[in-house]
Amino acid sequence: MATKLVDLVYWRKLRKTGMVFTGLVISLASLFQLSAITVLSHICLGVMSVTFTLRLYYKLLELLRWNPGVHPFQSYLDHDSSLTDKETVMLVEEVVLLIAFAVTEIKRLIFIESMIDSIKFVLLLCLLTYVGVFTCGLTLVITTVIVVFSLPLLYKKQQMRIRRMVRAVKAFVKRIKNMFLGLYKSVKPSPAPAPAAAPTPASAPKQKAKSK
Repeated sequence: MATKLVDLVYWRKLRKTGMVFTGLVISLASLFQLSAITVLSHICLGVMSVTFTLRLYYKLLELLRWNPGVHPFQSYLDHDSSLTDKETVMLVEEVVLLIAFAVTEIKRLIFIESMIDSIKFVLLLCLLTYVGVFTCGLTLVITTVIVVFSLPLLYKKQQMRIRRMVRAVKAFVKRIKNMFLGLYKSVKPSPAPAPAAAPTPASAPKQKAKSK
């Protein structure tokens, strides 16, 4: 399952990825005007109009004895898309682990286990409130789909340039960090000198003996 998703995202099968990407964008864009049930019904009707027409065409060729009775979609019908018991258990375990991880992280952030992480979470929530004012969730989903399908292809085409930019950004961040560390060390007060150790009582008789 994960391998198929990676193949789609990285455009390893151009025709299949193009069909999935175009279908997703058009379907999500249609939800701005129509309900999800209407969009799903229209998609199924559109697909069945093509499959039904081809099935009738092949049936007509079979009646005219120009076709030996080959089903145009036999390969799709023969494809086994069912899951085995082992695959079903693995899929359910992955879903349960993801849900448990999400619940644990949200609980940890809300109940302030780590002050820094909770502050970051609060800043993210504040940013999302401002984003929600200007856009809706559907727009974010469409943008996410476009970004997911575009970034791997962009990285594949401009790999060397992106790596150079990343190295330049890392060097700049490191330079700024070193500058702030230098400023902090220059402003930081020097530690007070340690007090001189008092003479031990054992040395007092020796000094008296020397004076005699």
